[in-house]
Amino acid sequence: MSLRILATGGTFDKHYDEIQGKLGFADSHLPAVLARTRMTVPAALEVLPLLDSLDMLDADRARVLASCQAAPESAIVIIHGTDTMPETAAVLGAAALAKTIVLTGAMIPYEIANSDALFNLGCAVSAAQLLPAGVYVAMNGQIFSWNNVKKNKTAGVFQPL
Repeated sequence: MSLRILATGGTFDKHYDEIQGKLGFADSHLPAVLARTRMTVPAALEVLPLLDSLDMLDADRARVLASCQAAPESAIVIIHGTDTMPETAAVLGAAALAKTIVLTGAMIPYEIANSDALFNLGCAVSAAQLLPAGVYVAMNGQIFSWNNVKKNKTAGVFQPL
């Protein structure tokens, strides 16, 4: 089995700019993250334009879908911002591709202490290898179907509808 990992940005991939005192995007953390995981599954990394998911437009979601359609791998993990993850999952779910696609992200950026990024990535990679074709969200140690997930912004967790 081989795996494709798509980086689209989100909190997972944000960098802290100590000069400006805010979070933003530079290069993706994913090459370093994948080296740190010691994952032995062959994985192709594809970095799309890194965006905060609140800034994602229909064209950006179409680009994610096109990457999934073009991917030769049948297992795909998408690193995505948490705020609109269910919306992108719905676009992918409606496409009904014969692939296992798992979206994940982080509530705390990878480079910040106590980040959930590595844990969520590990869950997503495992889920992409084990679940049947379909679209899923892996967050907080749970796997949700694309059409039965929402972000509870008050509690800062994902849960079923």
